[in-house]
Amino acid sequence: MKVKIVFILLPIVLFVSTFYGLAQSNQRPNVILVITDDQGYGDLGFTGNPHVKTPVIDALARESVRFNSFYVSPVCAPTRSSLMTGRYSLRTGMRDTYNGGAIMASNEVTIAEMLKQANYTTGAFGKWHLGDNYPSRPSDQGFDESVIHLSGGMGQVGDITTYFKGDRSYFDPVLWHNNQQESYDGYCSDVFTDQAINFIEKNKETPFFCYLAFNAPHTPLQVPDSYYQKYKDIDPTAGFGKDGRPFSEMSEKDKEDARKVYAMVNNIDDNLGKLFKKLNALGLSENTLVIFMTDNGPQQTRYVSGMRGRKGDVYNGGIRVPFYLKCPSLFKGNKDVETMTAHLDVLPTLSEICNVEMPKDRIVDGKSLVPLINGQPVEWADRSLFFYWSRRYPELYNNMAIQKEGYKLVGKTDYNATIEDFELYQLGKDPYEQTNVVKENKSLAIDLKKELDKIYNELIISENLVNPPKILVGTPNENPIILNRNDAGGERGIWNQEEIYGYWDTDIEEGFYNITFKFVNPVVAHGKMVLEANTLVRQVVNKNGNTDIIRMEKVYFPKMTGKLLPFYAVNNKNIFPFWMEMEKVD
Repeated sequence: MKVKIVFILLPIVLFVSTFYGLAQSNQRPNVILVITDDQGYGDLGFTGNPHVKTPVIDALARESVRFNSFYVSPVCAPTRSSLMTGRYSLRTGMRDTYNGGAIMASNEVTIAEMLKQANYTTGAFGKWHLGDNYPSRPSDQGFDESVIHLSGGMGQVGDITTYFKGDRSYFDPVLWHNNQQESYDGYCSDVFTDQAINFIEKNKETPFFCYLAFNAPHTPLQVPDSYYQKYKDIDPTAGFGKDGRPFSEMSEKDKEDARKVYAMVNNIDDNLGKLFKKLNALGLSENTLVIFMTDNGPQQTRYVSGMRGRKGDVYNGGIRVPFYLKCPSLFKGNKDVETMTAHLDVLPTLSEICNVEMPKDRIVDGKSLVPLINGQPVEWADRSLFFYWSRRYPELYNNMAIQKEGYKLVGKTDYNATIEDFELYQLGKDPYEQTNVVKENKSLAIDLKKELDKIYNELIISENLVNPPKILVGTPNENPIILNRNDAGGERGIWNQEEIYGYWDTDIEEGFYNITFKFVNPVVAHGKMVLEANTLVRQVVNKNGNTDIIRMEKVYFPKMTGKLLPFYAVNNKNIFPFWMEMEKVD
């Protein structure tokens, strides 16, 4: 359950004196945080891609403080939990993108909750991916307004309102507006931008925090045809590989995927142009802090500025992303910062800029970027960053890395590997991670491995990871409740399979429930619908013929914590539901 956190607002005079060249105003800035999904470092004109058209983001980059060594997690949900909390994702209970591991603990304090202490109005639009049920939804984590899709992406199994739309899942979607289903017309990125603009217009008189999290250009690669037509004839490989930077070979599918991605990014750019135009019209541009970033590297092979790897990798192609920060009333733009920074640093930075103290009862792994913005001396030299990605839980030394003082130790090996089995890169001389220098620097590698071990061993015993968050069933905060496959545990890789073992980890309030089970495909008649929960087992025979919906009514549950395990037993098969709805009726 949520733990109340007490914050202390810092004196305004300290806030004003913090910034070099700060306008003499006591008004806290508005904050717009834009994050895109699976847009790699090379998917911008500003970062050297001649094919994608991003004039608005390119202009923002030129006017911003540019953090050129900015890092995130290798995949989306961990990045978002670290972004929202300033903490390594494992501390927050976030261990996966699905498999029941993409639920952030409700006792975490988000940027939105922090800013609420200074009377910010808060809104989230687009992708959340930190839990679809109470108490992990945006409304439970500090957001006053939200228009989101569920799970990791529209068209994915967890997003029950768009999954069955197939190749039209990004168009005319049913989304979740303040936790209620609502239909929208148009393309998803346009819809999310329009909702963000509406939020800004309604709250222009008071400080606001707008979190605009595009689900594009994540798969499925769907885009309005008018945008696709701009790119359908380009060769995404043209113009690369002649400057000495590595460039991966692209298949014909990679090329076609790149065309669609560039069209989707072009659409995002146009939407940001619309948003920034509205800020100008409302007179808000000077005192609005705008951040642009992406959540990880590209999912498909394409230009990534010569870096090695892509989404899911701990090489730089998977974790280094653009990060631009602009606020004319607070600091001058058109400046480069080369110091290694990360998603962990956003919450501490907003804490200082917006004059709100961070929570003091937990470890915050990030550091404020304000001293770097100001060009003031700051002790960042001894800082290290830890990266990993594997399903379920971290696998020791498998796709794991630590980066510190220009060196990066990478583990793509076994838990008991010797130091010679690791990879060591000197990024200043080898930014594309092509030359392993571990044998020439064994002592340094051993020291880095010791630090990696220390961080790993600390993170895997985090309270929210050892005792992961539960979905709360039967509370007035969400009744009825729909449990989707993104949050289902069980076998690895639960997706849209029918015969698979799955369950939901829940805390259930005592009472009677009406339960609906929805299946991917109709199940045949005369099977048995079974629901297990600890010692409770209920079953009903399907006498209604072939159907994709089965119901149980007035099922009594005592107050319990445990796994909800439903399956349809027929012809020696156990079929897991696509989703499950529970409505407390007493």
